[in-house]
Amino acid sequence: MKLVIALGGNALLRRGQPLTADNQLENIRRAAAQLARVALDHELVLTHGNGPQVGLLALQSAAYTAVESYPLDVLGAQTDGMIGYLLEQELANLLPFRTITTLLTRVEVDPHDPAFDHPGKPIGPVYTQAEADQIAQAKAWTMAPDGTSFRRVVASPQPLRVLGLDPIRWLLERGAVVIAAGGGGIPVVRGADGLRLQGVEAVIDKDLCSGVLARELGADCLVIATDVQAVFVNWGQPNQRALGKVTPRELARHAFAAGSMGPKVQAASSFVTATGKRAVIGSLDQIEAMLAGSAGTQVYMDAAVSA
Repeated sequence: MKLVIALGGNALLRRGQPLTADNQLENIRRAAAQLARVALDHELVLTHGNGPQVGLLALQSAAYTAVESYPLDVLGAQTDGMIGYLLEQELANLLPFRTITTLLTRVEVDPHDPAFDHPGKPIGPVYTQAEADQIAQAKAWTMAPDGTSFRRVVASPQPLRVLGLDPIRWLLERGAVVIAAGGGGIPVVRGADGLRLQGVEAVIDKDLCSGVLARELGADCLVIATDVQAVFVNWGQPNQRALGKVTPRELARHAFAAGSMGPKVQAASSFVTATGKRAVIGSLDQIEAMLAGSAGTQVYMDAAVSA
């Protein structure tokens, strides 16, 4: 199959872990071991999140006051190179006979997207409320609750289209494993002439972008690999329940957290509805079982579920 696999959660950094290079490398090595087995039998495009990493770079950039802080699109490109390099190297160590390559990927967004007026994408480390209040005042950042803690939130516009698909297709046709659209891609908008592109201060949700990428590449399956085993309804409550085989219509009956599971469910449902193919959400540690249909939340159109 041609797979688009979106890496998140423990694929890069476990919640609460310090944002160190050693921690990130350890998690990426664990992820690469799972992905290498999948790559033996399938065409593979990998995407990944960058929320903690781009937030850290923003903090580091803001700490150097001799120049203005770098914008989020530039910082996002930096994380694509950093995370892509680590994934590429660890996969290449496990698959020395395969070409592994990382592409910086621009993604077009609407300059009038309402998300620019309502920041909601969490990035960076977690803070106590006192820390968040102090940082918000000092840096004019927007902070919001994230579980029992607080994080910086930034604009997260909807991805319209992924730019540079031809190189991805060319590499897949030649057997390469491609790492692309890291962190949801680098957000760009078109100017008034409809031609000129420029970067914009935002971070695109990687799951929503992965869904767009999977549709545009004609993928057979979208895999959203996270740090929970499935999609749960009533998450964190005594009556929480994991969903197995479901349809987009069934998922639409439930509410999911906007900053975590919500975009994953939206991306999976949109991909299945648009293509009639399958999407799966679950733990990276169970990715082979997820592809076999025996683990995770399997999202199908109605006919496939009832068959």
